[in-house]
Amino acid sequence: MSGAATLERSGARIEPFGLWGRAFRPFFLAAGLMASLALPWWTSIWLGLAPAPAWLVPSLWHGHEMLFGFVAAAIAGFLLTASPVWSGGPALSGRPLAALLALWVAGRVAMATAGSLPPWVVAAVDASFLPAVALAVVRTLWGSGQRRNYGLVGVVMLLATANAAMHADALGWATGIAAPALRLAVEGVIVLLLVVAGRITPAFTQNAFRSKGLTVQIRARPWVGGLAIGAVVALAVTGVFLPRSGATGALALVAGSAALVRLAGWQSWHTRADPLLWSLHAGSAWLAVGLLLVAAGDLGLGVPAAAGVHALTAGAMGAAILAVMTRVSLGHTGRPLALPAHAVACYALVHAAALARVASTFFGSTLQQGLLVASTVAWAAAFALFLVLFAPILVAPRPDGRPG
Repeated sequence: MSGAATLERSGARIEPFGLWGRAFRPFFLAAGLMASLALPWWTSIWLGLAPAPAWLVPSLWHGHEMLFGFVAAAIAGFLLTASPVWSGGPALSGRPLAALLALWVAGRVAMATAGSLPPWVVAAVDASFLPAVALAVVRTLWGSGQRRNYGLVGVVMLLATANAAMHADALGWATGIAAPALRLAVEGVIVLLLVVAGRITPAFTQNAFRSKGLTVQIRARPWVGGLAIGAVVALAVTGVFLPRSGATGALALVAGSAALVRLAGWQSWHTRADPLLWSLHAGSAWLAVGLLLVAAGDLGLGVPAAAGVHALTAGAMGAAILAVMTRVSLGHTGRPLALPAHAVACYALVHAAALARVASTFFGSTLQQGLLVASTVAWAAAFALFLVLFAPILVAPRPDGRPG
């Protein structure tokens, strides 16, 4: 008897199409599509091969779309999937989920066609997405007693505020605040990555060690993680008033050092044979490296500011998001935690892209241009391959017939 027939006889309902079952499905697809298309578009603009949308300056448009397009989609997919697990509250699915995705899509269309729409329309459409995500997460957490998770809602609202500030600059209401707001958004995402990594990476790693009969013990050191998070929060606040100063350099040094010490206790070397694990550890390594590069730049040690920024964005965000999307796409669709064939290439490509992008900041125009193009190709290929391998999984219903 087939698996489908068995499920039908047992009374389980088998959905023919699983896309709207949980938020990670459409939003991980959206993040993958955005990553594979937006960066090549930006590189074409940078090379003078394509016109830039008429919104502030091209570099700020690029940063905005990577943070509030790509990263925001991944955050929505993760938080709206994880919060029901944490709290036992209702999960967003079906038509409300489709409406939220439509809001994200509308924001991307508005930003891409900014010169053709009234600026207030662009602002209103794009700035509404993150508050809607925060409201959906609060709906799930409400009444659960999960107070610590409201801090994550606070980070989402911080990102929403930074996005609104960038639009205020574009509207001419507060000239000159877009660049500081974008950096604040980067630091807000880093806080979110540090929190999520501290929750899932040591737990997944210890469970994997236990299942394999390894006696290796994770040293969690929660106070070290708290120090890293607190230092990044202080860095974000200080950077508003004293950007790129000795104070921000010192805070980034504390945060990066703490992140590195925390990672050292997670026994990363013993995960080298398991790509689903080492990819999570590698994302945390980029967090530490990026913060230390920011520290070196702000302390005047000859490191370009762009090196730290892109280690945190192309490196930490790109690698961590891809690692989480691959794992969640398998685990939350009821499949074994075994990567499809060639999926490790996704990880290799995103790390190669980040290395090339960070390296490009240290060189002159000719080599820099070559490294930027190579980084773009590798980045786009990483997420395009993710779409090829995981779109069938994300669109199909769970094989066990359960909802989600």
